[in-house]
Amino acid sequence: MKDFKSHFRFTKQERNGIFFLVLLIVLLQLAYVLVRATPANTNQALMLDAEVQHQVDSLKQLAIEKGSRKIYPFNPNFISDYKGYTLGMSPKEIDRLFEFRKTGRYVNSATEFQEVTQVSDSLLLAISSYFKFPEWKQKNNSSNTYTAKDSNKGKQSIPSNTIIDLNKATTEQLREVYGVGEKLSARIVKFRDRLGGFLTNGQLYDVYGLESHVVEAILQRFQVLRPLPEIKKININNATATEIAQLVYIKPFQAKEIVKYREENGPLRSLNEMTNVFNVSEEKIDRIELYLSFKVD
Repeated sequence: MKDFKSHFRFTKQERNGIFFLVLLIVLLQLAYVLVRATPANTNQALMLDAEVQHQVDSLKQLAIEKGSRKIYPFNPNFISDYKGYTLGMSPKEIDRLFEFRKTGRYVNSATEFQEVTQVSDSLLLAISSYFKFPEWKQKNNSSNTYTAKDSNKGKQSIPSNTIIDLNKATTEQLREVYGVGEKLSARIVKFRDRLGGFLTNGQLYDVYGLESHVVEAILQRFQVLRPLPEIKKININNATATEIAQLVYIKPFQAKEIVKYREENGPLRSLNEMTNVFNVSEEKIDRIELYLSFKVD
């Protein structure tokens, strides 16, 4: 029995060796478990991230689908670039409408809209149900119908006793439109005065704080009528930065960039060249062009 017990007796050095051996085994086991667990956790995290992203993408798609279905009635004569894009119109189709509107004429029906813009039958069918024309325009549709052979391109088809010239409208008259209060009416007049006068109806959309449906309501009673106001264009090639910045569509820092570019590269020859100085949206380019001159002395 004594010999049997002697087999389980160890010296101090042997006990220390056994302790470190056991500790090493435990550490190795822990390391093994951790190494195996790490990829699993990573994969799980990736799976969770993928699920979250899928939900986000689904919500985005749902919002887009809802947005595309929600269309309010609108007057097709005052479609903006963005509005036309959301309706599915091509840039050329939108430009055709803009060119037609520059002559002072208006489309009075879905058929006329297609004649001017050349949109497809399928697109017209999809959006024409949302077209909203003024009542007086529908009543006088027969006398104001647009045809390709119309020789009176500059003639204003809006009855003068019904429509007020937007460039002569007072704040009191503007406030008669639902949705236009004291602040908005004053802002419209101030914006008009800074421009020197509106040249197109679409410029109303540029007035800060005016919602699209309010603009359309205003345009039911107020239009830019002929003769148009005489605008003294700013010569981009000899005006100072301060003078250029007076145009509401160009910010002071952009005016300084124009002057700097002009000093380093010579006079600007066209509006397209000016877009090399700073980014300008296509819609704003059309507005700026009305008030700038590129004459070289």
